[in-house]
Amino acid sequence: METLAPLDTLRGDYRAMAVDWTVPQDLDSYSTEDQDVWRLLAERQTRLAERHACAEFVQGLRTLGISEAIPDFAEVNRRLEPLTGWRVVGVPGLIPDQAFYDHLAHRRFPVTVWIRRRSEIDYLVEPDLFHDFFGHVPLLSNPVFADYMQLYGQRGIEAGPSIDLLARLYWYTVEFGLIRTPAGLKIYGAGILSSASEVRHAIEGKDVERLPFEASRVMRRPYEIDKLQHTYFVLDDFRQLFEAARTRIA
Repeated sequence: METLAPLDTLRGDYRAMAVDWTVPQDLDSYSTEDQDVWRLLAERQTRLAERHACAEFVQGLRTLGISEAIPDFAEVNRRLEPLTGWRVVGVPGLIPDQAFYDHLAHRRFPVTVWIRRRSEIDYLVEPDLFHDFFGHVPLLSNPVFADYMQLYGQRGIEAGPSIDLLARLYWYTVEFGLIRTPAGLKIYGAGILSSASEVRHAIEGKDVERLPFEASRVMRRPYEIDKLQHTYFVLDDFRQLFEAARTRIA
């Protein structure tokens, strides 16, 4: 969701990508250490999600069979596509905004194919397989959220010079969103759910703003990518996201 740096400065192998920035997932390329890192992260974050994530996310984990092994994108697509029409596609790492939005607009979610090292368990700069898949894909099994993500992609294609405002909407909803439920305050944002420290900070942090969601206010709020968030916006219902995505941004 930011300006793409020169490819030779990015992590990931961009040599084999197609014109749409996708690459095949080679399951055999993942080492035992890669699988161990996935398992460590999946076990930890699943426990946190079962306690702090919204019910739709937890149901998505179960429906898609996300487990202790690095997921096979093809197998996940066989479960996901009949539910909401979405598919997972592999990408080498960060991709340009316009390619990202085009994938979303056509119900394709780009997932980075490489996974972090053990030394990066708690933090890394560029999104990896675990963040992209565990954080984002479960909610794509929910019809309401799935429709919002496609609409967001369509708005991204149309946004032009106002793209920064739309990027803030993505940051404060898809990445760092909270929602109020009958069971209390819950998380749906991928940036929170893929990070143990962010989960605790978002729900229990004392020096944190948790503001009622209002699209125009969200789009005026800058964000920082390299630290725990100071501000979260709280939905009352996922359907608020549709009104937000249609908000005039020019």
